[in-house]
Amino acid sequence: MAFSVGTYGARMPNDSSNDELLALLTLRFTSWLGASRIEALRRHFGSASAALSASPSEWREVKGLDVRALASLGAKEARTAASEEIGKAAKQGVTLLGRGLPTYPDALEALPDPPPIVWVKGDLPTLDVVPKAIGVVGTRTASTFGKGFTRKLALDLAEAGVMVVSGLARGIDTAAHTAAIELGAPTIGVLGSGVDVVYPGENAGLARKMTVVSEHPLGTRPAPHHFPIRNRIIAALGAGSVVVEGSVTSGAMLTASSALECGRTVFAVPGRPNEPLSAGPHKLLREGAVLVERSSDIFEELGWTGGRTRTPPTLPPHLAQVYAALNGPTLLDDLAVELERSVPDVQSALMLLTLEGHVVETPGGRFERA
Repeated sequence: MAFSVGTYGARMPNDSSNDELLALLTLRFTSWLGASRIEALRRHFGSASAALSASPSEWREVKGLDVRALASLGAKEARTAASEEIGKAAKQGVTLLGRGLPTYPDALEALPDPPPIVWVKGDLPTLDVVPKAIGVVGTRTASTFGKGFTRKLALDLAEAGVMVVSGLARGIDTAAHTAAIELGAPTIGVLGSGVDVVYPGENAGLARKMTVVSEHPLGTRPAPHHFPIRNRIIAALGAGSVVVEGSVTSGAMLTASSALECGRTVFAVPGRPNEPLSAGPHKLLREGAVLVERSSDIFEELGWTGGRTRTPPTLPPHLAQVYAALNGPTLLDDLAVELERSVPDVQSALMLLTLEGHVVETPGGRFERA
């Protein structure tokens, strides 16, 4: 599956691609035309350009177009909006990828309703035939465990050359993107708004250090119904999606459903019993999702090579002793016995190490190095 880059204008392959992109944008801005109707027109006439050049009688031959859609086709307002969008994109350094053009991500073709246009801001990497990318998703109200686990997972993925894809939301998404960026690794955030309208606003700085993708025009404000549909793009761009935390009704569960629709692998992280944020992952595990306790579970399932070992951090003696004793997932009480230190003392050290990102709490209340 290729995920290559292209823009309108000088960097597009040729003038015909420019014309086709403009035509696709015109259809995208036409009232009563959704992705399925735009694709029906494109397939019927062979291209979006040919569709716009057709006569009203020819449009009526296309199945699925109702009276409202037929009446809207060819509207001057849509053509004007498309031209203006291209101008705005050029000024903001935004890439436009049109379905049917060489630059369109093959990965999105696995969706039942691929977006006709994808807006991209930032460097867009090229993925291999079997893309080394993983969606990492979860609740906005993540627990300390959830954020710590996500950080370690994303670091391991990034070190192994696996691109992290998420939604740039608070909580799990932010933890995943931040970890990848810390290593200087590429990461993609799929937005439920225009690529120039980062939500939440507090992540605007983060967005400037990564690639953001959207199926919405520039200037589009975030809306509740945008987020469920953006989740399907997260699912399609990776070889699988990991649900870290979330309720059974969370958006992360929609990402998992979309992953299955696309033929991708669904992974889930187990949590504490009866913990509301663990309900979603536990449901997925009961339904056959691949259990993830560490990054190697993903690598083994997909046949990928794992990451390399990170350099141990420089720590004060009382923290270094605890860190050195963590040779695998370890319970607090066992660690205290091994170190011959009190439980509160070791617990305090673990808390500091966790806050600094050196240690994570794993499922079952165990601690291990990040």
